[in-house]
Amino acid sequence: YTDSFGVPALRERIGRHYREVYGVDVATESIVVTTGSSAAFVLSFLAAFDVGDRVALASPGYPAYRNILNALGIEVVDIPTGADSNFQPTLPVLERALAVLEAETGKGVDGLIVASPSNPTGTMLTPDELAALVRYSADKGIRFVSDEIYHGITYGRAAETALKFGRDVVVINSFSKYFSMTGWRLGWMVLPPDLLRAVECLGQNLFISPPTISQHAGIAAFDCNAELDANVARYARNRELLLQRLPKARFDKLASADGAFYIYADVGDLTNDSPEFCRRMLAETGVATTPGTDFDPVRGHRSVRFSFAGEEADMAEAAERLIAWRR
Repeated sequence: YTDSFGVPALRERIGRHYREVYGVDVATESIVVTTGSSAAFVLSFLAAFDVGDRVALASPGYPAYRNILNALGIEVVDIPTGADSNFQPTLPVLERALAVLEAETGKGVDGLIVASPSNPTGTMLTPDELAALVRYSADKGIRFVSDEIYHGITYGRAAETALKFGRDVVVINSFSKYFSMTGWRLGWMVLPPDLLRAVECLGQNLFISPPTISQHAGIAAFDCNAELDANVARYARNRELLLQRLPKARFDKLASADGAFYIYADVGDLTNDSPEFCRRMLAETGVATTPGTDFDPVRGHRSVRFSFAGEEADMAEAAERLIAWRR
């Protein structure tokens, strides 16, 4: 076992990463290495919120947020988003949703989870939009959680860390996406001082420590930029191919796909039952997609998510099969 917060060399290397990539100084003491980002979500939610608290998140969004919060007795508050806000909970969208919530219940929220780039839409907040959300959360006493797992996988502009705009935020990242270490179960958090002791005690009891071998591999991964950036270049080619070809298969209402490796499509003119639509697509074309109901339990029956993380030849073949299917 290692220290529950991770081996010092890895924590120091993560701190150096923030200096080199974002120009932000992060104290090693505030960095917590975790058993994947999943453990980071569990630990941070347990430390930051109590049973009965309310946490807001964008819908569509990553389903594990909702499921972990529900399992911990924390109430989920959906913030519906659409193309008009690039599927992000921008400050105007958030304020409108919270005004309705307070009018109906007399209560606000205790936390806000934001992902930029996001899963499933791949959309991003601008730096000004992210800064506005961080400032608003600080002013209202809302715990701000920034999911930065897809940082490094962007197209056109780099993602900004919430740490640039405030130090009371919780930042969560992972080695699974940009660093291509899926299955190694390694992630990290940057925490404000008031959460460190609680997370330390919880981590020691729930996980003991992150996987030792994975931590040493994580240190090495920071020196693999040429290989990792080549992966991102492949994702970019896949993205461009699908953005060009999917409209020919009548998938033409697409989110902007600023980052990550997903394209979120509105298929409301093709189906009102996305799970059945995805099952039929798989059976008839061999192309696997994810129904929007995984990400938005209210409106997701009209949406699907495409992933372009695979090989270029597979993306091209999938596109041609879908075009033939939709003729």
